[in-house]
Amino acid sequence: MSVTLRRLYGVSRLVLTNTQPWLRTIRVPPAASMVRPYTSGKDSSQPPPDPPMDRMDIVMSMEPAIPIYTPKQNEPFETRRARLLYQSRKRGMLENGLLFSTFADRYLNKLDEQQLKLYDRLINEPSNDWEIYYWVTGAKPTPEEYNNEVMDMLKQHAQNKNMEQRFRQPDLTEQ
Repeated sequence: MSVTLRRLYGVSRLVLTNTQPWLRTIRVPPAASMVRPYTSGKDSSQPPPDPPMDRMDIVMSMEPAIPIYTPKQNEPFETRRARLLYQSRKRGMLENGLLFSTFADRYLNKLDEQQLKLYDRLINEPSNDWEIYYWVTGAKPTPEEYNNEVMDMLKQHAQNKNMEQRFRQPDLTEQ
């Protein structure tokens, strides 16, 4: 079986010969130069050259910006509590999902309005869930703007002094 690489219309294709018909063409991701936006006024017959490795900031700057969190205004207390319960369970990484869902199961109904706002801000403002995890577990120092009573409760919860088994999220209950 022979393998050849062809570049057709800016798309690389890996072509396999002497094999099954359905395996003849496999797509290969385009080069970095092919994902940069088109700039008008230049010769478009040749793709622009790849940036040198010390200028990868050009390619990396194409990532979409993370939207800034804006707190919900005039949200009813019970609606906020329900939203925070959902957001505590759906974190996008297992560690925080387990940590925040068990915290919410135990403490969310006991938090007052001000504490709910602090918790809302804590789980929604930072753009990186790993940072929150490191703060709660004590691996990194907590920034001053998030160092509050709810963070202290979370840190205490993360220590798990009762040695509870937290292998899965708690079941949802009717409230």
